[in-house]
Amino acid sequence: MTKTFAQLVNEAREDIQLIAPEEAQKMLKDNPDTLIIDVRDAWNIRQTGMISGAVPISVGMLAARADQNLEKYRDQRLQDRTRPIITACNVGAIASFGAKTLKDMGYTNIYILEGGTNAWKDAGLPIEEYVEK
Repeated sequence: MTKTFAQLVNEAREDIQLIAPEEAQKMLKDNPDTLIIDVRDAWNIRQTGMISGAVPISVGMLAARADQNLEKYRDQRLQDRTRPIITACNVGAIASFGAKTLKDMGYTNIYILEGGTNAWKDAGLPIEEYVEK
C-alpha cells in the first residue's frame, strides 16, 4: 500500500504533541535546558533564517547525531533522552519526521513546533541569520 506525504506526516505526529510558538517560547523561558532543533537542510535555513538559539541538525543526520553509539557523529546536546526537545522546520511537516525519529530512539519529551518557523515569525518571535560553522 502506498502512502502520501500527508499520510506519512500524520503518522509521524501520532503521540507527539504539537506546540504553538508562544508555548514554545514560554517553555524556553521556564526551562533553559529546552532545545529547539531546526531539522531543515542548510540551504533552506540560509534562505529563511532560523529561530534564535535553535540548533541546526538536518533530519537526514538527526538519528546519527542522537545515537549514543556513533561517537564520530554524536552531538552531546542530544545525549539526555529526557531533555525537552522541540523540532522545527518551515511549517512543521519535516519537523514531524524529526520528532518521530527521536521518539523511536527513546526520547521522552519531544514536541513539534506547530506551523514551524513561519508561525514563529508570524508571532513576532526572534529569528536569526544562519551562519554555518
